[in-house]
Amino acid sequence: MGFVSTILGLIGFSFGVSLGMLIGYFFFIYPQPRGVKEPITTQLRDMDTKSLNKLLPEIPMWIKNPDYERIDWLNKFLHDMWPYLDVAICNIIRSTMKPIFDQYIGKYGIETIEFETLSLGTLPPTFQGIKVYEIQDKELVIEPAIRWAGNANIVVALNLFHFKFSAQLIDLQLSLVPRVTLKPLVPTFPCFANINASLMEKPKVDFGFKLLNGDLMAIPGLHHFVQDMVAKQIANMYHWPRVLELPILEVSSGATKRPVGILNVKVVRAMNLLKMDLLGKSDPYVKLKLSGERLRSKRTSIKMCNLNPEWNENFKFVVKDPKTQVLELHVFDWEKVKLHDKLGMQVVPLRSLTPHETTTFTLDLLKSLNPNDAHNKKSRGKLVVELTFDPFKEDNWSMGRQSCVQTGEDGDEFASTGGMLLVTIESAQDVEGKKKTNPYVEIVFKGEKKETKVIKKSRDPRWDEEFQFTLDEPPMEDKIHIEVMNKRSRISLHTKESLGHVDISLADVVNNGRINETYHLINSKNGMIHVEIKWITT
Repeated sequence: MGFVSTILGLIGFSFGVSLGMLIGYFFFIYPQPRGVKEPITTQLRDMDTKSLNKLLPEIPMWIKNPDYERIDWLNKFLHDMWPYLDVAICNIIRSTMKPIFDQYIGKYGIETIEFETLSLGTLPPTFQGIKVYEIQDKELVIEPAIRWAGNANIVVALNLFHFKFSAQLIDLQLSLVPRVTLKPLVPTFPCFANINASLMEKPKVDFGFKLLNGDLMAIPGLHHFVQDMVAKQIANMYHWPRVLELPILEVSSGATKRPVGILNVKVVRAMNLLKMDLLGKSDPYVKLKLSGERLRSKRTSIKMCNLNPEWNENFKFVVKDPKTQVLELHVFDWEKVKLHDKLGMQVVPLRSLTPHETTTFTLDLLKSLNPNDAHNKKSRGKLVVELTFDPFKEDNWSMGRQSCVQTGEDGDEFASTGGMLLVTIESAQDVEGKKKTNPYVEIVFKGEKKETKVIKKSRDPRWDEEFQFTLDEPPMEDKIHIEVMNKRSRISLHTKESLGHVDISLADVVNNGRINETYHLINSKNGMIHVEIKWITT
């Protein structure tokens, strides 16, 4: 009986299982659709407010805002490059953080701090659109919309009092819209000197944080508190108008050098100069030049038959690097026929000057700057000069506007003294000569004329040339004459032809600090010229 009951039990079990599977199939599997249903799609305009609000953060900016352009090609490039970018960025993070970690080793019982795991994950950031601003300044302004739902894994290990602690950052998610400005644009690769970045709205940040393998973000209320605090701190540091500036080109490269001040030089007198003429006299004058500049040397008047001349003549130089530039002084004996004889020379490093303080130098003239030159042992006389370095105000560059009017202690207003006028000839459009068009620009201001280079065979030339005029007072009542000229061939009867001109009043430049405008050329059918003018005070 026992054997028979066992056999019957097995048969009943098998039958029951088979019957149960058959019934389950017909009840649960058979009624299910065998094909894949088409997804239900709804146009945005037909969605209710609640559903639309949930969906809006997921919609790319190039759909929501027509000013943003779609850049799928950049996302594809980033996707393919991400495995290599991940390694490169992590190496930079390691090398940057190592000296910071080393500062704490040996303090507070800390034995070691290091990255146990450092990976940005396999999912790269995506650009959901980009907006490009068209401006006339020498800069490029873009606003990319960036989202990153990554699977980053960053573990920092800390050995404290012989115990090991670890902190882990995972599942980092970011959503931000930065404004990136590349400026100034320069003719040196990568063609911009600085990257300025600021956030245009509060970023959205989310991440997971584990300490000792415990998920701190799982604590009720802590997740949203930390999320909001981190977003606020980032916004406080980088929300517009605050700017994060990253220098790309060094100032020493020459691409980013700009005027930083004015050097005032007064050539006072010379004493006991060498006798170079047959009658035991000399006809001295002084040539002055600032190192690192291609401009022509300036010179004093000639004092005839005088070994102890007095000039008391003033000169101004535009300074770009007071730490390295020197003032070169050369004294010559004027000759009517032959080459002028050199009486001596000397240099004054600008780093020896205190800003806004006048310093008097009595210089021993030398044959050359070579310390091994035996001719330097011979006395060649002395030269007395007074130097004053007046730096430009910082807000001349950082602010777009400054006033030329100051208020005295008695409440009266008076004009600020001294400064420099920077005139940048950017480009011209639709300038046309009678035959060939080889345009250049003449700038005339206070009787001084300067010219750009000639651009051959172009009706839309671009110069990007800057010209400097140092002044003792603001040019409130002055105008500057700018004229586009056409250089003809030497065979022509008239080698120059005017293609149009414009006279610009400088009162607005002084009051606002700068103007950056495109002007219609007078006596030209369609010609226009783009000019930037700045007034910089000391």
